[in-house]
Amino acid sequence: MTTLGFRILPVQRRPDNTLVMKFRDIGTSLISDNMNRIHAVGCKLRAFHGKGRMAGPAITVKTRPGDNLMVHKAIDLAEPGDVIVVDAGGETTHAIIGEIMVRLAARKGLGGFVIDGCIRDTEAISGGDFPVFARGATHRGPYKDGPGEINVPISVGGMVVHPGDIIVGDSDGVAVVPVGMAEAVYELASAQKKREEAMFAAIEDGTIDRSWIDAVLIQKGCEGVGGSDKI
Repeated sequence: MTTLGFRILPVQRRPDNTLVMKFRDIGTSLISDNMNRIHAVGCKLRAFHGKGRMAGPAITVKTRPGDNLMVHKAIDLAEPGDVIVVDAGGETTHAIIGEIMVRLAARKGLGGFVIDGCIRDTEAISGGDFPVFARGATHRGPYKDGPGEINVPISVGGMVVHPGDIIVGDSDGVAVVPVGMAEAVYELASAQKKREEAMFAAIEDGTIDRSWIDAVLIQKGCEGVGGSDKI
């Protein structure tokens, strides 16, 4: 008998927790820049919590739109620091989580929620620092019938997410770091962070070099730059 539609699978590959913690100090913009800007969850998902950054391994949930049975189960199964990422089909007529589930997740020490769907109880959620990213909000609650699957590949905001991928979220949005690339991405993003910090210092002391702008424009044949009369 097939169990497709009602499955709970283990996370096959988890990132090292020390590496995950390092990503808490790396902005999503830096991660995106060093993954060729194609590993960001769509901008239709936004932060609903008051403040706080998110970084943790993905526990993935694929659920019937408007149903949160398997999201409840994922809360029970998740380990401290895990981020529950839910493919609810982007449907916006029913909330997938609300204040009760956020409180349960926070009490367990989970890392946050990413919901490709709606949430509710936004006033309570916005007053806290438990990370919650979602497509929208509605007062209409969810069903609890299934089907749903835990720890299968899902699509969230146009991005494929696998169980164990590192999910990073901040005020700019959500980035997905495939677990097999995480160490390399961190090293690249960390190096860029240091370069930008040096740039900020140069801006402050007035030594920033802006000659690259004219160099690019001259290369493009821009009229009125460097003596070029080309358009």
